Amino acid sequence: MTDWLISIEGTETGHHVALGLAILAALLHAVFGALQKGRHDPWLTRGAIDASYGLMAAPFALFVVPWPEPHMWPIFATVFVIHIGYKVLQAWAYTKGDYTVVYPVVRGTGPLFTVIGAYFLFGETFTAVQWLGVGVLLAGIYGLAAYNLRYLQTNRDTLHLALTLAVITGLFVALYTTYDAYGIRATANPFTFLAWFFMIDGIFMPPIAYLRYKRMDNPPTLAPLALRGVIGGVVAFLSFGSIMMATRLDKVGEAAVLRETSTVFAAIIGWLVLKETVGPRRIALMALIAAGAVIVEMGG
Repeated sequence: MTDWLISIEGTETGHHVALGLAILAALLHAVFGALQKGRHDPWLTRGAIDASYGLMAAPFALFVVPWPEPHMWPIFATVFVIHIGYKVLQAWAYTKGDYTVVYPVVRGTGPLFTVIGAYFLFGETFTAVQWLGVGVLLAGIYGLAAYNLRYLQTNRDTLHLALTLAVITGLFVALYTTYDAYGIRATANPFTFLAWFFMIDGIFMPPIAYLRYKRMDNPPTLAPLALRGVIGGVVAFLSFGSIMMATRLDKVGEAAVLRETSTVFAAIIGWLVLKETVGPRRIALMALIAAGAVIVEMGG
């Protein structure tokens, strides 16, 4: 598998595989976001998920994949710090706003800055049509934010803070997407990066979640929380693994933009599963974000 993946890097086959992986990552990331925002406190859920995927990744990192080359350790340290910032901001945003408010802005803000970062780091460029797609995507994002500011009735007292946190979190999404793409390209075996990433990344949030759990007056039952953590851990493997492999096989910017079709999946999940009020206007604006991602792919 590893040899085949490496052999199709930068090829037409690699492009098509990367496209499929980016769309798969979009669906799974919407599921992941719903798991974190859903039944339990977002901080507790994130801690349970991180603990699960860290423990699951450890045997593969230590005994299955080749060990990282010496130059990878500073990269892993930087990745660890970036992801801490992202996860703290994401959990904070989810405590201040609805899933269908926070998620589209987070996931939509990231691609613009990822495209810019990919230009400086990897020399990637977009065509005029692709930049049009980015513009359509951004119109959907900020149209959605403006709509929420004007019409949304739930969590009105924290809505401005939720949207601000969502935009900042989106910047961290761009930062980790670009730098993680650099990391997975820096090692000979991409599965080495993925296994060690998940093991290292699972260290920070569980202690934070434990301290929050201990301070709660009515903490939730651990069994359902642990089950959600295991499910989320598996989804994280598939989602993050898919998008990281896509960025190794093809352009980082295109993969990042295509992943934002997750906003459509997020709208459906928020409406059907989380019972949040979505409405036709918000669905249309989320679809506009996804349409921008499609234009980027067609214009490439």
